Amino acid sequence: MKTFHNPHHAAHAGQQEMFRGRMVPCHEVPARLDFVLAELRRRPLGALQPPEVDDALLDAAIGRVHSARYLDFLRGAWDEWVAMDPDNAQRDALPSVWPLPNRHGFRNDVLPANFAARLGLFSFDSGSPLTAGTWAAARGGAACALAAANDVAAGARSAFALSRPPGHHAGGDFFGGYCLLNNAAIAAQALRDAGHHRVAVLDVDYHHGNGTQTLFYERADVLTVSIHGDPASEYPFFLGHADERGAGAGEGFNLNLPLPRGTGFDLWIQALATGVQAVQRFGATALVVPMGLDTFEGDPISGFTLKSADYLAVGRALAGAGLPTVFTFEGGYAVDAVGTNAVNLLEGFQQAA
Repeated sequence: MKTFHNPHHAAHAGQQEMFRGRMVPCHEVPARLDFVLAELRRRPLGALQPPEVDDALLDAAIGRVHSARYLDFLRGAWDEWVAMDPDNAQRDALPSVWPLPNRHGFRNDVLPANFAARLGLFSFDSGSPLTAGTWAAARGGAACALAAANDVAAGARSAFALSRPPGHHAGGDFFGGYCLLNNAAIAAQALRDAGHHRVAVLDVDYHHGNGTQTLFYERADVLTVSIHGDPASEYPFFLGHADERGAGAGEGFNLNLPLPRGTGFDLWIQALATGVQAVQRFGATALVVPMGLDTFEGDPISGFTLKSADYLAVGRALAGAGLPTVFTFEGGYAVDAVGTNAVNLLEGFQQAA
């Protein structure tokens, strides 16, 4: 299994986020990736390499998933932020105002001239800071996802896109949940474009993959499955309920498996078996796994109780789908344990594949 790791990830290092009404140090930090990379060097599963993708092909792949006006905003956001006030160069950009949905009369079709308004227009929370290096890091993550998808499309059994910031909360024209570009969706779309007629996304992060769901919700060629904390009480709250089954052509091609806070491995692995069965019934020819490790019992912002040894079984269960698979690195904020948990999952998959 090749691991494509993002050499630009550390350029995105937020100082603070809004968390439960307080400004706190960011949970999503560069050390998360560094711990995984160190563990992969200690317990090698295959080649470790930065992605090598053509810039034009990368931009096209990103544009297949995200809107042009959103990408234009992200590319120039930091320069605009600093242009507003030179002192802004010393602090991250966080949104403070948002439009309500259109049914309330708030418009999002007219792009505001004011930077603060556009920052809110394209975000859904105040916990995802933009920094001087955010765009470079996010684009580097998309390159990892595309390289991994290309490797699998060329015949590899599996590949791992090891990048941060994560991606599965990012939608076509919004960011949040630490996510700017949806790496899993970029990989899924790249697999479709490479000739896989049916692709499944099976998200094992503690938090619902709301961005991925919105991107594919009306499509029948990409099945989205997410196992996550019940949105009645767990972030990101406003999507992820079991009755969300897809719409239009995509009706029946979205499966949410919400579980209560405190869920342990026995119940969680049953939900994973349900998800794998859905993937097999769908007839997928390739699989993308947004690989969140925040299901771990020691995670500071989550609520499941999986142990490090359990991730070996998670990997084996995912291998049971019998599909060429791309993994994208998502959540996992018990930083000291995230490397062990990530490599356990990948090792379990590789041993069973």
